[in-house]
Amino acid sequence: MKRKNIVYVLSRLWIIAGMFFILPLCFSVYYKDGIHYHFILIAIGILILSGLVWPFGSKPKELTTKEGFLLVNLCWISFTFFGCLPFLTTGSIESLTDAFFESMSGFTTTGATILRDIEILPKSLLLWRNMTQWLGGMGVIALAVAIFPFTGMGGSHLFKAEVPGPSKDKVSSRIRDTAKLLWGVYLIFTIAQTIMLMLAGANFFDSLCITFGTMATGGFAPLNASIGHFSSPYVHYITILFMTLAGINFNLHYWALRGKPVHYFKNPELRLFLSIIMCSTIFIVLIRFFAGTELSEETVRDSLFQTVSLITTTGFITKDYELWPAATQIVLFLLMFAGGCASSTGGAIKSVRILVLFKYIGGEVKKLFYPRGVFPIKLEGKLVPENLVSNIMAFVMLYILFFIFGTIVVSSLGMDILSAAGAVATTLGNVGPGLGTVGPVDNFADVPVLAKWILSFLMLAGRLEIFTIVVLFTGRFWK
Repeated sequence: MKRKNIVYVLSRLWIIAGMFFILPLCFSVYYKDGIHYHFILIAIGILILSGLVWPFGSKPKELTTKEGFLLVNLCWISFTFFGCLPFLTTGSIESLTDAFFESMSGFTTTGATILRDIEILPKSLLLWRNMTQWLGGMGVIALAVAIFPFTGMGGSHLFKAEVPGPSKDKVSSRIRDTAKLLWGVYLIFTIAQTIMLMLAGANFFDSLCITFGTMATGGFAPLNASIGHFSSPYVHYITILFMTLAGINFNLHYWALRGKPVHYFKNPELRLFLSIIMCSTIFIVLIRFFAGTELSEETVRDSLFQTVSLITTTGFITKDYELWPAATQIVLFLLMFAGGCASSTGGAIKSVRILVLFKYIGGEVKKLFYPRGVFPIKLEGKLVPENLVSNIMAFVMLYILFFIFGTIVVSSLGMDILSAAGAVATTLGNVGPGLGTVGPVDNFADVPVLAKWILSFLMLAGRLEIFTIVVLFTGRFWK
């Protein structure tokens, strides 16, 4: 592993980070909120830093796998630090801990916030807050690979380190073309949702910010009441639709836009994902009905909204689900672990891993009756390699261990066990709202300082799907 290779690519990635501030700068000038110079100075500062570091690097012929893993981690951490600067310099968030937490929550598409009153922030800062989610949704490395050829010499290692999930399907033989096409689909959906929300009655600014939070399955909204601010059912249903689309494999969307929607119907992961949504919604509606809630369109809509919001790890809210019966809260809590499909912007475990896990368990049960039998796991008629099955088992085990130990550590820092479990589950799964004192109508402002840093680490671990983080803590990586 060569330090100069790392420095070369990282310094150029920082140039991209500086360019991110152009859009909020334009909004600041348009809305005359008086903080435009903050974005200018931050962008210039990042570009100067890149220029100072640049000479210490050298262009690599090809990045190694180790260099790819380290670069992805350094990129996300440095981008998070850059992202917190507007909050600090404008005085909107006073402490580095809180500003870093908010920025990490944005880039990792978690949506957990320390802000008590969101609406008092300047418009351009609200846009930046939601923009961090949109950029992180499809991946900042994927964006760099799509746009800039200088990452081409190691684009595949960077791309795979940032998106290390079980689905490595590509819509093109070239990594750069794959990144371009996926970002293209992402942009098309972003434009479509923004227009539809405006037609439903939301203003342009709210529509754009909500769309950024939706397509990234992030959950940041420019309004204190989240999507519950809108009384229009159309806004709710449009958001449900695009949260669902964001939780589906973007490769399937690409083929559908190419006139081949049949891929949707052939995909077993998508069938499981939609089945979980349907069954969970029906269960929640029935439990609420038997608990005394009137069976109405609004009841069904709110139940469907929260189901889709949590399984896709978006985290928007329309109602305080902690006021619902305990059984519904248990279901919603479990959905935080399920997550969306592979190659979506959703977080958590992912439906394809759950599907393979169920098939693996089914095979083991069959072996009790047929000890000599061989029961291979297949998806879409194709054999799932044993090494991929092992990888999935290891990931699920690591995910559970991270949740257990994270809950123990956070609860030992002063949080009650329910709130600690909710905080760890929602940050590790990149969901947003949790339970207890970090529930849907609460925030993370009163979480202990050390716990905020731990939860920030869990956000990053969840977004990079654990292995990309864990590999840095192995002795072999540094040899």
